[in-house]
Amino acid sequence: MTSATAKATPLRVDCAVVVLDRAWLRALPQAEALVRRAARAALAGARRAGRKSLTVALADDRRVQRLNARDRKQDKPTNVLSYPSGERAFLGDVVLARQTVWREARAQGKTGEAHVSHLVVHGTLHLLGYDHETAEADAKRMEALERRILKGLGIADPYQGGK
Repeated sequence: MTSATAKATPLRVDCAVVVLDRAWLRALPQAEALVRRAARAALAGARRAGRKSLTVALADDRRVQRLNARDRKQDKPTNVLSYPSGERAFLGDVVLARQTVWREARAQGKTGEAHVSHLVVHGTLHLLGYDHETAEADAKRMEALERRILKGLGIADPYQGGK
């Protein structure tokens, strides 16, 4: 394959959305479409061509707290968890906690749509290997990429004015 062919390879994303907490759809009826749009934007923004797939689960705080306690030894809910698969085509799973996501959106003066989009972008970038927890330079690179992707979605800088 030539480099011209590689550059021309389109991005095809299969994003399965699993609604584990139906209250997501009451709070955000367009949640599934919003999640797919944000995941596709993250992959395009990270310039990952080819066929990719991932799953985003819309859960509640209780379920996410159990996962966080089991997998990260932190017995509390968190806004988003990412589970990279280690495969090239299937990237892995992203899980969002409804109550935490909505509480944060209100506290930060953001719309639910904007915050959900940001967290899906953030979680998808984690599936691609981006990290913000081990080195400041990596965190800055990931945040800059998030800003660029979200700007393309028409969403304001989520880090403006601090975290």
